[in-house]
Amino acid sequence: MTDEKRDPKNLNDATDVSRRDFIAMSVAAGVVAAAGPAAAAAVPVVETDVTVKMPDGMCDAAFIHPTSGSHPGVLIWTDAFGLRPSMREIGKRIAAEGYSVLVPNPFYRLAKAPVFDNVAAFNFQNPADMAKLQPLMGSVNAAGNAEKDAVAYMAFLDAQKQVNKSKKIGTQGYCMGGPLVLKTCAVMPDRVGAGGSFHGGGLVTANPDSPHLLAPKIKAQMYFGIASNDDQRQPDAKDKLRAAFPTAGIEVYPARHGWCVADMPADATGAIYSKPDAERAWGHLVALYKAGLA
Repeated sequence: MTDEKRDPKNLNDATDVSRRDFIAMSVAAGVVAAAGPAAAAAVPVVETDVTVKMPDGMCDAAFIHPTSGSHPGVLIWTDAFGLRPSMREIGKRIAAEGYSVLVPNPFYRLAKAPVFDNVAAFNFQNPADMAKLQPLMGSVNAAGNAEKDAVAYMAFLDAQKQVNKSKKIGTQGYCMGGPLVLKTCAVMPDRVGAGGSFHGGGLVTANPDSPHLLAPKIKAQMYFGIASNDDQRQPDAKDKLRAAFPTAGIEVYPARHGWCVADMPADATGAIYSKPDAERAWGHLVALYKAGLA
């Protein structure tokens, strides 16, 4: 595993101390997360199905929060399979850390969640399966859609009594959700305090609207967990991310694209979900929110 704390070559000289401090906090949190409930007792949470009024219709979503009190808000951007039990579980787990969490159906313009009955049966090499996925992704990735969606989702959070509006909002995203995290952080820079991308796809492109070029608009503390096979395909992406976000935590994991999500379909080489690496990523996320959502 590539860890910038252990590999000084991955650090820009000007940001050496700040990045080391972030990684040190993340490693400590990762130890606690991996240790499980005995190390850090989770608070009980309430999960409610809600409808969020959007500029382009009505979005079905899950709102999850501790049973009492008000807490920093968190917006979760799902991967390309959308809102489903595995994403609800991620929402419940971060809510149990003391956050009020919205997990929306990003494809509300086309269908209600869940949009796939059996994610495990999906085959990325099957053209028929991909033909189902592409219009869904296109609906949220169309120009301007993610930004106006993010504003509406955060307005929903801020309208809830379980959300402490004096605290910053956090956002995390998986696969397709990675670039949406950057768009969220950029569209409301004074409201979003932390953003985490895990095996984000298309963070760095050659296009003038590449998500990483939003960095000058972003004030949030950032963390990027990169899959090993994504790094192999695009080895310069991490370097461009480091140049754009010099104080961010940036790490290449020995796991494959999709490793954080428990129901990610296996492929011909075996399972993609990697619990040890998912737990390490979770520790970084917890540390990111503790640092950035004050």
